[in-house]
Amino acid sequence: MDRIVHLAQLLRRPVIGGDGDVVGRLADVIVRLRGRDYPLVTGLVARVGRREVFLPAEQVADLDAEKITLASPRVDLRHFERREGEVLLRADVLGHRVIDVADAELVRAYDIELEQRLDQWVLTCLDTRRPARLRSLFGGRAPQPHWRDWTSFEPLIGHARSARIRRSFARLRRLRPADLADLLEDASRTESHEILQTVHADPELEADVFEELEPDSQTRLLGERSDAEIAQVLARMRADDAADAVNELPQHRRQPILDALPAGQRTKVLTLMGFNPSSAGGLMALDVLAMTGDSTVAQALRSAGAAHTLQPQALTSVYLVGEAGEGARLLGVVTLVELLQADPAARLDEVADRDPVRAGPDTDVEDVALLMTDYNLLTVPVVDDEDRILGVITVDDVLEEVIPEDWRRREPAAHATRHLEEPGPTGAPHDIPSGS
Repeated sequence: MDRIVHLAQLLRRPVIGGDGDVVGRLADVIVRLRGRDYPLVTGLVARVGRREVFLPAEQVADLDAEKITLASPRVDLRHFERREGEVLLRADVLGHRVIDVADAELVRAYDIELEQRLDQWVLTCLDTRRPARLRSLFGGRAPQPHWRDWTSFEPLIGHARSARIRRSFARLRRLRPADLADLLEDASRTESHEILQTVHADPELEADVFEELEPDSQTRLLGERSDAEIAQVLARMRADDAADAVNELPQHRRQPILDALPAGQRTKVLTLMGFNPSSAGGLMALDVLAMTGDSTVAQALRSAGAAHTLQPQALTSVYLVGEAGEGARLLGVVTLVELLQADPAARLDEVADRDPVRAGPDTDVEDVALLMTDYNLLTVPVVDDEDRILGVITVDDVLEEVIPEDWRRREPAAHATRHLEEPGPTGAPHDIPSGS
């Protein structure tokens, strides 16, 4: 039968030699990371007098909550020196924060479970619930340990010694941009550096994450980069978010970063920076799907399907504009749902609303919110004094502005655990607690 021990019970327990004499006391447990397999115990660190020495796993006859027994009385008393890639459970994991991937939050490892499988010991579970001796300081009933599978976590965040080994197995890139942004806002400088290093491998994801960050966190993390590196991120962000990011940067850094942007993105950003950031003009997306009224429903649907560069939230409607000689004057709007339900051969001017709700670029965001509420809209076109369409403001941008800051920072509501695609090493779902 497989045996289980917990690190908190093992630490400082006597190490007994093969002759029955006490050699020293356990100071740490060494494991080797093995990708998606459970980490393998490769040795122990024992304190012998004032010296820490290495005990290879082959020399350990038994691990027990009361004592650690060696197979031989002989111990190599050379001072322990950590090797590349080795992870020390007490020094590197116990008491440190890990990322709960399912719930996308940073939690602390309060204990570690080791399980004997055949003739080897492996790390299988973490306890992330604050122990009773700590909780009692704040009152309340003592919680039971909450053992969860090691594969439920992204461990060792900020641990530089193992970063290279862990990088190819990192699952952070599978989290939503908003979840990654929340992690970054809660992370320390070292932790945030590693999270950003992980998402940097996917430039589009990196840009999405920066769009989701709160302005102060966004400015802090961008400010640590060079002008060229900031421009690379802003080039992939939505133009309205990029404009907000530039406005939050120190004055002396703005122009060099703008100069480093691609011409098309620079033009959009400069246009948006000309408006009040909290107005419809400052929040609008500049790219819209606009067609003339003599286009057919089928043509409009094909254009919508091919509009891969448009912000999805802004692609809920097709806007009717004048012919070439009339410029982009707004003449009507038709939603994608209405297009799907219409005759494919019908002209757009036959199915469109010819008097759409609209806003000026100086309209306050609160007034835009009222328009959306009154008319049940997901988007509102923004037009100039001559009714030429400038862009579109989306409901998500409005909500970000009108929801009070203290509401956005409140404790999130409980939500169901998301299941990840691959099973753990044993084939069990990641969120099933250990039976210990």
